[in-house]
Formats: sequence, structure tokens, C-alpha cells
Amino acid sequence: MIYAIVGLGIMGGSVAKAIRSNIIGHDDKDGKIFALDKNNESLFAALTSGIIDRAFTPSETKEMLSQADMIFVCLYPTATLEFFREHKADFKNGAIITDISGVKHELAAAFEEIKPANAHLILGHPMAGGEKEGFAASKGEYFLNHNYILIKPKDGYENEAAVEKFRKIIRGMGFTRITEVDADTHDNKIGFTSQLCHVVASAMVESAGDPEITSFGGGSFEDLTRIAMINAPLWTELFLANREKLVAHIENFESQLDNLKKLIETQDANGLQSLLSDVREKRIAMQKN
Repeated sequence: MIYAIVGLGIMGGSVAKAIRSNIIGHDDKDGKIFALDKNNESLFAALTSGIIDRAFTPSETKEMLSQADMIFVCLYPTATLEFFREHKADFKNGAIITDISGVKHELAAAFEEIKPANAHLILGHPMAGGEKEGFAASKGEYFLNHNYILIKPKDGYENEAAVEKFRKIIRGMGFTRITEVDADTHDNKIGFTSQLCHVVASAMVESAGDPEITSFGGGSFEDLTRIAMINAPLWTELFLANREKLVAHIENFESQLDNLKKLIETQDANGLQSLLSDVREKRIAMQKN
């Protein structure tokens, strides 16, 4: 099988490394990995390190797609939609195509328009990665024991055999849980578990004022703000693409923050202790899930 990666940044590189380490030579002994990127340095690094078998530049996109059996489109959300529109007719017959976009409603809304007639488009989102960017920051280990989300079309999958084949690849990459939901549910939950967290981390760093505050850090600040080392163009696009759901989560968070603030201001020790005990119990229950 030929696996193709479109966009060899931190996520595309991690996909390639996970397939190289966990699938090729194991479940797929003769598999090969192709990669396409506009960054020649990333392609060269992946090729010389043996992560990919062949490198393609943007002008060679059609050539690569015509040969690939499994394609991961690892681009920003808008670029992903444009890529599917532009190359709808360029995929190999029977190929399985997926994306890794962090917002799904626009792709789901355009699904009938962008899906190839001769191949299988399955929208997906690997819930893993790092705070840095670029191929140099990629790691196949990011995916071990993590969750992968598949977006189930409103009328169901057109080809269950292709989806099951993709599930097998996902598990082979190291993911241990596959969650299948509609696009609206995905965007709402990701708006909370991912995007709101990046908003809060960003706000904490902005509110610090003192750049030397980390000399007083004991781990809490570092844990809470690791993800504030943010890829600004990508997260700007993600925040704005999911703005309705994200703003609702921000407003709910602000309400909870105001509640805590009032309990502290009024020195309501009983109310504060009760709330914090409730928070602890909820977090323990979340961890079990």
C-alpha cells in the first residue's frame, strides 16, 4: 500500500513517522510513504532519514495522488477544503482520503461537493500533537494511546469496508480509541477541550505582565501555559472557524471565573470550599471516562 501525506508539518510528519514505525514492516510489510510539501527542507529531512520513500512538490500533486492508496491531507482547514475542491478528480480509484482539520462543519457542509466519485473520503481528527510546529517537531509517539475522531456523515458511511480499513490503520498508528460523531458534536466538544484551553493559556500569558514570573514557577504555570507556545496562523483560523461555539464556551468559563472571584472577594470560605470539593469530584469522574 502507498500512504501519501499532504503537508509535512508537525502533524503530517507525525503521521508519516507513526506509519513508518508501527505499520510498514508489520501489518504492511511492503508499504511505502510518499509526501508532498512546499518546504523542500522538510521533504529532504524526511527522505534522508528514511521516514518517506519519495518526495513530491506541489507541481507534482496529481502524480502523487494518482498512485496513493491512503491519503492524509494535513493542511489548515481552509486549505484542506480548497485542496479537496481542486483535486477531486485526481485520486486513484478506490483510494481512502482523510483530513486532520480541527474544525469540521465547513467540510461536512461541503461533503457532497468535495467527495470524489471514485474514492472514499472520511473526515477525521487525530486528538494528539505538540505545541511546536514543523517536521522537526513531529513524533510518531504523539499518537500512542490517544483518541481519534471520525466524522460520520448524516446519512451514514457510503462504504463500511473502506471505513473499517481506515480504522485498522488508525489503530496501527497507535491510537487506542476511535470516537465517531457528527460534525456539529465534534466542533462543540473540541471547542471546549482544545480551543478554549488554548484561549485560557493565551490569556494567562498575556495577563502575566512580568516576563520573569516563571522564576517563581513550581509547575502549575508551566502545565497550564505549555500550549500557549502557539502556531498563531493556525489557531487564528481555528478560533474564527469555530467562533460561535468557542465564544459560548468562553462566556460560560467567564461566568465560572466570576463566581470564583466573588467567593474569594467576599471571603466566603464555606462556599469556596464547597465549590472546590465539587470541582475535585467532577475532575475525578472525568478522569475515569
